[in-house]
Amino acid sequence: MQKVIVNTDGGAIGNPGPSGIGVVINIAGKINGYSESIGEGTNNQAEYKAVIFALKKIKSLIGKNKIKDTEVEIFADSQLIVNQLEGKYKIMEDDLKILFVDAWNLKIGFKNVSLNYIPREQNKEADRLVKEAFAKFSSSGNKLF
Repeated sequence: MQKVIVNTDGGAIGNPGPSGIGVVINIAGKINGYSESIGEGTNNQAEYKAVIFALKKIKSLIGKNKIKDTEVEIFADSQLIVNQLEGKYKIMEDDLKILFVDAWNLKIGFKNVSLNYIPREQNKEADRLVKEAFAKFSSSGNKLF
């Protein structure tokens, strides 16, 4: 069995506004960070998209045949997203329902996927990667405000 540790974060400037994700994936001590500008959206949409990105990336890195023996532990600083994906909170917004289904379906095939809330102070690298995504967005000629 293999265990993968993931930290995710997402954010939007203006909420809604330009948004980005940051994902840190630790597979057997090999740590990779990913930063991506994802266009216009809300903070909550970005948080979901970070989890979706992480699960897709893990599947591509490990391979679909090996994920059945893989446990994924995701740490995020969004209580809303963690509690919705753990089935503790209802999803009221239609746009989040779609993202919930995407994330939920990506969990299928793994041995286990757990989500855990952590305070923002413990999620600094993923948060830094979100800020990097904002910098990429503005350096490409786009205005953040």
